[in-house]
Order: sequence, then structure tokens, then C-alpha cells
Amino acid sequence: MLSFENTVIVYNKDVPESYKVAQKAAELFDAKLVTPDSFIDSASFVVTVGGDGTILRAARYYAKSGVPIFGINLGRLGFLAQAKPAELDWALNKLKNGEYNIQNRMMLSAFENKVTALNDIVIKGDTFSRTSRLYLSIDGKQVCDYLADGLIISTPTGSTAYTLSAGGPVISPGLDAVVIVPICPHTLTARPLVVPADEKIEVSSCDTCSGLKLSADGQNTVDVRPDEKIIIQKSGIMAKLVVLNRKNNGFYSLLREKLQWGVAPR
Repeated sequence: MLSFENTVIVYNKDVPESYKVAQKAAELFDAKLVTPDSFIDSASFVVTVGGDGTILRAARYYAKSGVPIFGINLGRLGFLAQAKPAELDWALNKLKNGEYNIQNRMMLSAFENKVTALNDIVIKGDTFSRTSRLYLSIDGKQVCDYLADGLIISTPTGSTAYTLSAGGPVISPGLDAVVIVPICPHTLTARPLVVPADEKIEVSSCDTCSGLKLSADGQNTVDVRPDEKIIIQKSGIMAKLVVLNRKNNGFYSLLREKLQWGVAPR
């Protein structure tokens, strides 16, 4: 069961109306109000107010301590969020009545867990106008050499985000798998790969190439030296997302609602 004793409301100050909605949520939950720049370690339950990006930032921070996260959506898509601002009172009743599930979502790690991601890790060259030469190995075996704008290494949760836009497959969040998608590869043969989550993914560039940039969930960016190998693997921690028990709230229903998946043209 959720513990509401130390509830924290995380709001995105860059999203219009977020502070107003967060204030109301703080009153309803008798909670503390913070921004992603001032997370509180003692939280027992986190409610985010903003878009999916706010949930991703909170998940990366609170996953290590196993704190459940519930999202109020003020963004455009809100694929991870569970309620709209107008549903605050209704959502609180559902939560207090135990009408929810807590889903464990796989995360990725790089640089020995110094970087974690719930959606994806993206590797690109640090020169905007040029493609990069990237070498992909899995469990020590060479897989592919890419001349591309970059690579996306995604969890099932992230398969409906940047990975989908780059032509990757949609993966059910319950699967223990990783998706590897090249970004604008300069070839007709490079295709997305789906691999077991327990395999170790290694990405490198040529020693004479310029450096790379690695980003976690499109938010946390790290510079990578040309001679540095990037090891990406399944993280030992998992994000905990609170999902309400409500009609048409399953993964496939959300695909239809949010992405118009399989909806015939009228």
C-alpha cells in the first residue's frame, strides 16, 4: 500500500498552470511542494505535475529508493501520467481506496550506474552538421558499424517515445528487452534490433573521430571522449509507476487513445 505520510508534489515551473495545480494537489495530499531542482530524499510517495518529462526526472531520482510516482498531466501526450488536473479529487479517492497497481519499469544504466534512464539513452556525435561512425557490440560480439546521426538504446517504456519517432517498434512495458534504433543511418540495411535485457551493449567511435554526447531521457547529457567505450545495460534499480484501476487504462488502450494506434481513417 502507498504511504501518504511524506508525500511530495513535484511541479514543472516551465509548464503553464503547473504551480496552481500543484498547490491544489499539495492541499489535497497534505504534501510538500518542490521543483525538480529541489527533490526531497525523505519522500514516501511522489506526485508529479507537468508532462512526461517531469515524471522521467522524478523517476531517475527516486528509483534508487523505491519511491512510487504518480503523474498529473499538463503536457501534450502524457503517456506515463494517470490523471488530468480536473480529476485530482477523483484520483485522490482512488489512491486512498487502494484502487491502483504499482508497475515496476525497467531502467538502463551507463558509466557504472552514474547515468540512468527510464525511457532511453541516446548517443550522438558532438558535431551537429556531421554523421558519426558508431560501432555496436553486444556481449563482446561485433554486431554492426553505423554511419548515422546517432543511436537510441531504449527500454520498453521508452519505445513509444523517441524510439517510435525514429522508426522503432512498440514494445509492451512488461517485456524484459532493449530496443536499439539507429538515427538516420546512411544505409538501406540498418534496422532496429530488439535484444534481451540482460545482454551488455557496447557503443564506441573511431579514435580519430570527434567526441560523442550521451543523453539520458533527453535531459541528462554527458560528453564522451572519442576513445571511450560506452557500456549500457539493464539497471539494478527499477522505477515504480502508480497506475489507477480504471476502464481503458491498459497499455493497448493508451496506444489507441494517445497515438491513435490502429484507428481507421474516417
